[in-house]
Amino acid sequence: MKKESIVLETPTGSDKVLLHSCCAPCSGDVMERMTDAGIKFTIFFYNPNIHPQKEYLIRKEENIRFAEKLGIPFVDADYDVKNWFERVKGLEWEPERGERCRVCFDMRFERSALYAHENGFDTFTSCLGISRWKNMQQINACGQRAAARYPGLHYWTFNWRKGGGSSRMIEIAKRERFYQQEYCGCAYSLRDTNRWRTDQGRNRIKIGVQYYGD
Repeated sequence: MKKESIVLETPTGSDKVLLHSCCAPCSGDVMERMTDAGIKFTIFFYNPNIHPQKEYLIRKEENIRFAEKLGIPFVDADYDVKNWFERVKGLEWEPERGERCRVCFDMRFERSALYAHENGFDTFTSCLGISRWKNMQQINACGQRAAARYPGLHYWTFNWRKGGGSSRMIEIAKRERFYQQEYCGCAYSLRDTNRWRTDQGRNRIKIGVQYYGD
């Protein structure tokens, strides 16, 4: 799908952005568009929600692979999974897009905002909102809340779905043969997805098996 001519302009006019990335499929189109626009950006990979660790490592390595292909700096943050489980304690049965997701986004964006503040970025954003399975308003609110902790820091609320972004992310994923995640990422998403699949008479998820284009 051809990119539509949408001019990318950050909230501050800066051409230096920290991009929080959750995975290669979601960030692929965002990375290509920012590269084409001449924006100097760095990938910040902080996703302690991803479970189990095998899944986490696969998603991270796929993101590193594409970042290296485009020559994009990649920051690998800690996998402090114990901290994540503490943050979402009591929210184990919240539905997708509910309170547990808000807490999860807050945790990841707080860390992203801290890194941006400490390393000279005045703008950060995330590819999370490109997925139609996510609540973009919820994500943007979490990003803006995290940015408000630091003077002069802004969260870029650009709608990455615009201009065919949602469709193009799939095309890029197939072209690059990215690993295809079959659930959002956390232990509770995996649990609920497997329950649904079992109810539908389908096999449970197998980690590390499915790739786009297979």
